[in-house]
Amino acid sequence: MIRWLVGAVGLSVVATHALAAEPVGIGIGYLGRYGVKSKLSLVEQPSENDGIAGARLAIEDNNTTGKFLNQTFTLEELRLKDGEDVAKAATTLATRNGFIIADLPPEALVKAADALRDRATLLLNAGSIDDRLREEDCRANVIHVAPTRSMLADALAQYLVWKQWKRWVLVVGSHDTDKLYAVALRRAAVRFGAKIVQERTFEDTGGARRTDSGVTLIQRQMPVFTQQAPAYDVLVAADESEVFASYLPYRTWDPRPVAGSAGLVPTSWDAAQDQWGATQMQNRFIKLNSRRMTALDMQAWTAVRMIGEATSRANSGDPKPVSDFLKGSDFSIAAFKGQRLTLRDWNLQLRQPILLVDGRMVVSVSPQEGFLHQVSELDTLGVDRPETRCKLH
Repeated sequence: MIRWLVGAVGLSVVATHALAAEPVGIGIGYLGRYGVKSKLSLVEQPSENDGIAGARLAIEDNNTTGKFLNQTFTLEELRLKDGEDVAKAATTLATRNGFIIADLPPEALVKAADALRDRATLLLNAGSIDDRLREEDCRANVIHVAPTRSMLADALAQYLVWKQWKRWVLVVGSHDTDKLYAVALRRAAVRFGAKIVQERTFEDTGGARRTDSGVTLIQRQMPVFTQQAPAYDVLVAADESEVFASYLPYRTWDPRPVAGSAGLVPTSWDAAQDQWGATQMQNRFIKLNSRRMTALDMQAWTAVRMIGEATSRANSGDPKPVSDFLKGSDFSIAAFKGQRLTLRDWNLQLRQPILLVDGRMVVSVSPQEGFLHQVSELDTLGVDRPETRCKLH
C-alpha cells in the first residue's frame, strides 16, 4: 500500500512538472505587400487586412488546440514596399519564425524561397496562382495553398462542359496576367472538350470609366465590342487586371452568359459559401473583422491551420518534422469544402475543390460529376503528375 502511494505521488509530481513546463512556442511569419489591388466594383474593394485577417483567425484556432498540447502560436506580420529587398525581409522573419505565410508576386516568392534554401524555414504560398511556381520554378521549401490558374480554369471548364456550353468566345485583356489566364483557359478547353470559336483582345487604353458619362459609354461600347461573333454558348473573359470583364454581363450583343473573370467566377473561397459547416466559420470571421471573408483570407487561414495540424500530429514545433509530416502521406486538412484536402507530392500543391460563384451565391463546386481520375478526382483540376515539369530542389 505504501509502495503504491509513493508511486502515485511520483506520477503526480511528473504530471505537475509536465503541466508546469514552458509551452512550445511556434512562430509564424506573414510576408506580404503594402496596399491592395483595387477592383472595378466599389462593393468589392479589398480591405487593408485582406489575407492577414484569415491568418489571425487561424492563430486563434491553433491556440485553442495547442493549449491541450502545450503549444502556443504567434503571428508576426511584415509588409514590403515597392523596391524593398524581399530576400532580406524573408531572412529577417526566419530568424524568429520557423514558418512564413507568403502573399507575394511570383518573382518575389522565388527570391524569398532561394534566400531561405539553407534554413529549415518553410514557406507557404497563400497568394500567387502562377503555375510556373509549381512547375519549372518549383522549390522544395515552398508549399502552395493558393490554387493555380490551371486549377481555376479547369474547374470552370468542367462546369461549362457539363452544362453543354461547349462553344466559347474568349476575350483576353492586354496585360501579362490576362494572357496567362487565357493560356490556362485554352488548355482547359482542349482538355475537357470545349471549342473556342473566336478570340478577341480588349486593349487597355487607360481611360477612366468612373465619370458622369461612364455608364453611357460602357453601355454603348460593350455591345459593339461583342457583336458579329460566331455562334457561341458562353463568353469567357480573361481579365485578371480588372479592366473590362465586370462590364460584360448583360451588355453583350447576343444574350449569352459570361464566365471567367466576371459572371460565373472560379475561386478557392467566397463569402456566400455556406455548406459543410462554413456558415460557422463565416460568422466568426465577420464578428472579428466586420467584413466578409475573401479567397485570400481563406488561403491564409488554411496555411496557418496546416501548420497547426502538422505540429500537433508531429508533436513538435521544429520546422523539419513539421515539413516532413505536411509532405507525407498521412497529412490532410479540413477546410469547409466537403472533403479533406491533401498535398500533391510532385509539386507541393494543395488539392482542393474550386467554387463557382456569381457574386451572390455558390453556383456549383468542381470537380464536376463524371470527371474521373485514377487517384483523386481533385487531380482533374490543374497539372497532374504525368504532366508536371517540377523537379523539387
